[in-house]
Amino acid sequence: MAGLTAAHVIVRGDANGFAQKLELGSHHLIADEPTSYGGTDTGPSPYDLLLAALGACTSMTIGLYARKRSWPLAGITVSLHHSKIHAKDCEECETKEGRIDRIEMEIHLEGALSDEQRIKLMEIADKCPVHQTLTSEINIKTRAV
Repeated sequence: MAGLTAAHVIVRGDANGFAQKLELGSHHLIADEPTSYGGTDTGPSPYDLLLAALGACTSMTIGLYARKRSWPLAGITVSLHHSKIHAKDCEECETKEGRIDRIEMEIHLEGALSDEQRIKLMEIADKCPVHQTLTSEINIKTRAV
């Protein structure tokens, strides 16, 4: 997994709308907002891309762990949903005031896995590098160039 290398992403847009051109190395994507939010829906939203990164990393991490152990994992499906919730409604959260982001992730594992293997793979799911980044302190430095 490329989580240890420095990622270089370039985003280009203009003031005419939400659509953005993304360059991720040799990959080119478009990000936008749905029409219900004033976009043109020509690509996934920024939150969709964030969820996709977490889901892809989770699936890759689970798959790698199972491959290294030659476990009979046949397929992985990760379904994610992002919402904002009131902090007071979150028993496991440290923050108790205002609203917080919640990401719900459901994982379906296919294959003739034992109960112990399924339990271990679900534990490993939260150890993917993107999950670790999202749940750690993040320092973003913004500067004009």
